[in-house]
Amino acid sequence: MRVAGVIVQSCDDPPTVRELAPGQAATFGRGSAGRPVDIALPDVAISRVAGRILAVEDHWLVSNLSARSTYVIENPEGGGEFIKVAPRRLEMPVPFEFSRVVVPGTDRSAAFFVFAPQHTYADIAATPDGSADATRTSFPLDETAKYFLILLTLCEPRLRNASSPVIPTAPEILERLAGLGLTRAAVNFHIDYLAREKLRVKSPTGAESTKADWQRNAIVSLALQFNLVREEHLALLDG
Repeated sequence: MRVAGVIVQSCDDPPTVRELAPGQAATFGRGSAGRPVDIALPDVAISRVAGRILAVEDHWLVSNLSARSTYVIENPEGGGEFIKVAPRRLEMPVPFEFSRVVVPGTDRSAAFFVFAPQHTYADIAATPDGSADATRTSFPLDETAKYFLILLTLCEPRLRNASSPVIPTAPEILERLAGLGLTRAAVNFHIDYLAREKLRVKSPTGAESTKADWQRNAIVSLALQFNLVREEHLALLDG
């Protein structure tokens, strides 16, 4: 049975916990004796009432009541996925089941957690009928194939740290996948195969002289954008 509403939890020890039924709200910020908040973030750079969390059935809305600061809401389970809440933005829907709300402070950012109920999904059975007009797979990837491990290796730095600018080169991929017996030529073949056949990335104008760079960048961007590789896939590299 799914429980509606959300739970807001501070990072204190012991934490402050607020359970919100649908329609209930919790405020966060520096607070004061005259303006108490539900989740206290004691930093002079944070507004006394910096924002508000509103529970709405199986999700929640966030309001940024600051005139200057942008807040960041991270998905700790999503391989670096995050959204930004602009100053004065009211009741912005948050799609994550588990979130970390980050509010900029003086020396470091303050944060707290929000837990929403598990999302529901349609129960659609995969029953291809074999006809010519049957729905095809947009990006048909075989997770047991060597090219998938190469794709995963290309995306690994970004999966582990969303802000990482690193995209592994062919020699670095060879080193990471040393047990597969690949050659540099084989790695480059698989990257080209991913770009041309599996992900169908397009060459930017004037990029022929730096083909390896644009191919690797385009592959990583598309794979992460459409969740073709996810954090749980990293176990294939660590196994």
